[in-house]
Amino acid sequence: MLVYSQTVARLRHMAAISSDVDNKRDAMTLHPADTSDLAVIDALPARYAALNDQLRKTIVGQHDVVEQLLIAFFCQGHALIVGVPGLAKTLMVRSLASALHLDFKRIQFTPDMMPSDIIGAELLQTDPATGERAMRFSKGPVFSNIILADEINRTPPKTQAALLEAMAERQVSVAGVTHELPPPFIVVATQNPIEQEGTYPLPEAQLDRFMVGLRIDYPRPAEERRIVAEAETIAGAASTIEPLFDAAELNTIRTLIGRIPISDHVVEYAVNLVRATRPDDELCPESVRRYVSWGAGPRAGQVIALGARCLAALEGEPAPARHHVQRMAPAALRHRLVLNYAASAEGVDSEEIVSRILREAPVPTSD
Repeated sequence: MLVYSQTVARLRHMAAISSDVDNKRDAMTLHPADTSDLAVIDALPARYAALNDQLRKTIVGQHDVVEQLLIAFFCQGHALIVGVPGLAKTLMVRSLASALHLDFKRIQFTPDMMPSDIIGAELLQTDPATGERAMRFSKGPVFSNIILADEINRTPPKTQAALLEAMAERQVSVAGVTHELPPPFIVVATQNPIEQEGTYPLPEAQLDRFMVGLRIDYPRPAEERRIVAEAETIAGAASTIEPLFDAAELNTIRTLIGRIPISDHVVEYAVNLVRATRPDDELCPESVRRYVSWGAGPRAGQVIALGARCLAALEGEPAPARHHVQRMAPAALRHRLVLNYAASAEGVDSEEIVSRILREAPVPTSD
């Protein structure tokens, strides 16, 4: 009875917000008839908490990174992780794949890797039953739910482009035949911020394909002591992670997150933050303009709005608020900014630029 009353209250709250949104623009929202959909969204905060409990078995600290990575997974967006070796990036992604009950493949990128090593190729094969020989498509490792593209900047642009095309289209074409990738399809790429000799940095247009850009820092002293003391225990815990979601549920959740209503002032705030990254825009603060050559495009605003919706759903809120936008902005913006030589000379990085934007960009007020 309590669950039913909570669901009814949530429906009324969402209906009130959605009616205000619909008066100003045509928006797709959750409707009161969709009680089964609302039940999925209502159960998400508790299941999200259980998921975090599972992940703590193998992941020590890095709470913000895990949160943003889970947002990307629930929204079926791609993620770029920048961090030095030895910070358990592979263990983190593998643990998430296990908890979400998704197929996982790791691809170690190297300078001699070819596109066919990723997407597959047409091979001459013999049918064991008939003895007939014919060209058949042999699938590459990209045919999985979660791909860990390890050190993506160490492979040539042609091979990078093959993966990034699959990320954008969620399909690959070989010998004129299109092959659909299994949904959900999520790529987590990693980059090493050191040892840049012999690497192929991703162009800005390709960086924009990643929903979020994340940075993994060294653990805090207490966390590092636990990692050192319990190394064997943590490594062994990876096999004990219980799957809490499956692919079909994630597809449903992604659809429902996109239908969560969002108010006009929250949308305006997301747009203001993105426009504040562009040096020729009137909303760009002077403390930002002198360091930025190119700002983020409209896709960044879409990412912030979608991520804010997801955060609201994970926290049991009926609709996103400004603080959800603020929490999504760094991950959505930091890898989409092109800084100039002045920033390099003065040691100003994209993290500092985003912090200044959050402090100085205009904040719309709700009616």
